[in-house]
Order: sequence, then structure tokens, then C-alpha cells
Amino acid sequence: MKPLNSPITDWRNLRVWIIGASSGIGAETARQLLHKGARVALSARNADALHRIAGDHAKALELALDITAPDSIFAARDIILQRWQGIDLMLIVAGAYNEMRADNFDLRIANQLIDTNLRGVFNCLDAILPLLLAQGAGAIGIVASVAGYSGLPKAMVYGPSKAALINLAECLFLDLRPRGIGVYLVNPGFVDTPLTAGNDFEMPALMPAADAAATLIRGLERGEFHLHFPKRFTNWLRLARLLPYRVYFALIHKVTGL
Repeated sequence: MKPLNSPITDWRNLRVWIIGASSGIGAETARQLLHKGARVALSARNADALHRIAGDHAKALELALDITAPDSIFAARDIILQRWQGIDLMLIVAGAYNEMRADNFDLRIANQLIDTNLRGVFNCLDAILPLLLAQGAGAIGIVASVAGYSGLPKAMVYGPSKAALINLAECLFLDLRPRGIGVYLVNPGFVDTPLTAGNDFEMPALMPAADAAATLIRGLERGEFHLHFPKRFTNWLRLARLLPYRVYFALIHKVTGL
């Protein structure tokens, strides 16, 4: 069956911009793509972390920015264009997580999560969409989460913000693929990153960040639209979302004890 996106057969000198490259999946993806010969622009708020990851690699470009500050995204984009005259792939990996349930709802924290996880992605799109449309080529990858498939305990704000990204990626694919622009939706399960380090519950099928990045890259190479991993965990969640609510709610209560 023909893939939904064009396969990537050679990373050498491809111009990749990773936003959220200071740790976790973003950092490991940057490392592995540099090893494959891509030109990689690494962006995040933590400039020191970006420098440690980029090292002295000749094809790495360090561009600190804040995903919630549109001007910083546009400034970074303009530097990339000055250096490379175009962008082949933007991967939006940046995200934030705070555990939250109805009995400890905090609007301030909720707005911070929404600013990073959702509005931040729209800020990136504002900077990249005109460029890709003018090029008539390139691609966007958005990292959401399996928490966006269906409602889960402790994910009262995180889950809805990621559900919105799933819907957004689907909309983008319908609009952009006919224009020659690829769109990738990435839904990781539990990955061993600073984002999950504070979880006080068992995380099924927890993946090392390096393995998650390698799986992500293989999905990009195959031209998949929906990249989700590890499948032995994510496929169960995809199946669960099809169950009647009475069954789904009972199953989640039983599995999580919440």
C-alpha cells in the first residue's frame, strides 16, 4: 500500500528544524539525524542544553527560542533561511506536562500547558506554513501523545491539549498533502524523558528516548502519517477508544486503579 507521505530515502543535507531539541525525544532525534548526515537546527529555551547536544557538529545550528513567544520563532526561522535557503522538515516536539485532576484544577497551570502544547504549535505553524507553501515542498511533524486518544486520569489538561494536536495534524494533512507538503502525526506512549520522570504510577512499555527517536525516524523514512509507539501498548489504547463508554470507563478504572 502506498504511504501517505513521500518516503525519505536519504537524510544527507536535508534541512531539519527540531523545536524541543534540548531533551528527550527531540534531543535524541537531533543526534541521530546529525549522524545520518542531515543539517539540523536545534531549538528550545535551554541554550546550554542545545550546545551540549550539538557539540561541534558542522551541520548543527543552535537556535534558542521560546515556543510561546512568536517573535523568537520567526527570528530563528529567518536565521535558518539565511544559512540554508529553505527548510525540508519541521518537527515540533516541545511540550509540557502537569498532572491534574478535577479536585486540584489550577487555571494558571492549565493555561501554561495550553500555551506550550497547543498555542505554541500554532505559533510554529504561523512561521513555517507560508514558507512551505511557497516552496511547494517540505513537511511538518507534530508530536502529540497517546494521551490524546481518549480521556485518562491525571491528564485533565495535558490530554485535551494533545487531542487537539491529533485533530490539527489530520486537518493539516487534508490541506497540505495535495500541495506536495508532508504531514506527520507522532503519538508516543511512555518514553523515559524529563517529562515522565516525575510520574508516580507504573508506565507500561516505557521506552528509552533513543529507541523512541529511532522509531520516529523509521516512520518518517517509510512515509507514514500516523507514527505511534511502542505498538504493543499504543494499539491497545487505539482499540480501547472504540469501546462503548460504559466498557471504556470501567476498563480504565480497573487498569489504573483511579
